[in-house]
Amino acid sequence: MTETNRIEYKQELTEGLEKEVIAFLNYREGGIIYIGIDKAGNTYGLADSDSDQLKIKDRLKHNIKPSALGLFDIVSEEREGKDIIKIIVASGPEKPYHLRKYGMSEKGCFIRIGTAAEPMPQNMIETLFSKRTRNSISKIKATIQDLTFSQLKIYYEESGFKLGNAFAKNLELLTEDGAYNYAAYLLADKNNTSVKVAKYSGTNRTDLIESNEYGNECLVKATKQIIDKIAVENRTATKITSKERKQNHLWNPIALREAIINAFVHNDYSNEVPPKFEIFSDRIEITSAGGLPEGLSQQEFFEGFSVPRNKELMRIFKDLELVEQLGSGIPRILDHYGRESFSFSENFLRMTFVAKELTVKVDDNVDNGEGGQIGGQIGGQIGGVIDKEGNNKIDALEELTLRQKEIIKMIASDNRISRSGISEVLHINESAIQKHLNNLKEKGYLERIGGTRGYWKIHIK
Repeated sequence: MTETNRIEYKQELTEGLEKEVIAFLNYREGGIIYIGIDKAGNTYGLADSDSDQLKIKDRLKHNIKPSALGLFDIVSEEREGKDIIKIIVASGPEKPYHLRKYGMSEKGCFIRIGTAAEPMPQNMIETLFSKRTRNSISKIKATIQDLTFSQLKIYYEESGFKLGNAFAKNLELLTEDGAYNYAAYLLADKNNTSVKVAKYSGTNRTDLIESNEYGNECLVKATKQIIDKIAVENRTATKITSKERKQNHLWNPIALREAIINAFVHNDYSNEVPPKFEIFSDRIEITSAGGLPEGLSQQEFFEGFSVPRNKELMRIFKDLELVEQLGSGIPRILDHYGRESFSFSENFLRMTFVAKELTVKVDDNVDNGEGGQIGGQIGGQIGGVIDKEGNNKIDALEELTLRQKEIIKMIASDNRISRSGISEVLHINESAIQKHLNNLKEKGYLERIGGTRGYWKIHIK
């Protein structure tokens, strides 16, 4: 591959990296920088890619203004047996971005033109600055300043991080004058952001049979609660034949999880409107406030160009491994659902996933009694992990890590899911999944019935 308007090659880590990143931040489509590949596309590799990754993150954090945190990903890859680094840069919402030491000048601002990062003309700098987003959740002061963050700290600790005393500043949860911003309010232990999951008996909104309210607490916790709730609704049917047993969900679990997270991360909270989740007999609708980000076309949206609406939330969701890479969510959804599943308006974005028709078929050689027993064995075990109040008992298991809880929840929904299936949904490698499974078996929470062609049994009191 050669360099393009969205791809930049660098043979090694150089002093000009920040300029290239700034050019992509100011470019309407963002871009990707590969380090360890020369301009002709030849792979040279890097001697110490781990050290280079740390240097890159530190430089981009301290040398670029406004803050670019949450707007770039640094990924280690292997090409032709050599280590290279891939930097994914999103188009930033607070243009113009610039080198800290030169400020908003032609010497500090750059824009991608063709395959080069060119100095930005002064008139463009002034035009972009005049359009800079003023209502982002980082700039809105929270109406309540007496906030606590115990839940957020627990989630970080479960992911292997510890938030220090300066966490609010480091996570950009403060306004310029040092007050908690609206992002902090959304992530606090208590807030007034209510997220609803409505369930209807038919195909319209006339017969509401269930309404669940989540939120009023840390947005990360609300996201996980919605993921768990909809996993329960994404019930599994089993088709049994003489040769094989197949399970089908109403909706693809990978696409569904990405859609839920996308709705939370990219929702426009500036008008205090949370995302909405509605389950019908034939479909699920996930609606988030805010249309397409300014300057992003539908074609660019579908191609995975990332313009994070709430970069503070995006950064935290990435830290907690709820989001894998910038721009990866929509392409993952499109792997399973067509573009017609998305509808756009000026103020909302809606994803509609049609449910699969689920029937349980038993082979003629298997009587109804046996077939029913097998179907019950290899279905999910959601009922066994939900208490009378509707809470997931897995969340109360303090000795388990966040990842281990996620794995048990997936097995509760589909107890024949494979190690590779868990790996695909959670975006971590299979060897790590196997270590978690072994640990859960040793602690007595999981039991394998029937070997490789069997199923998992969960033991939770």
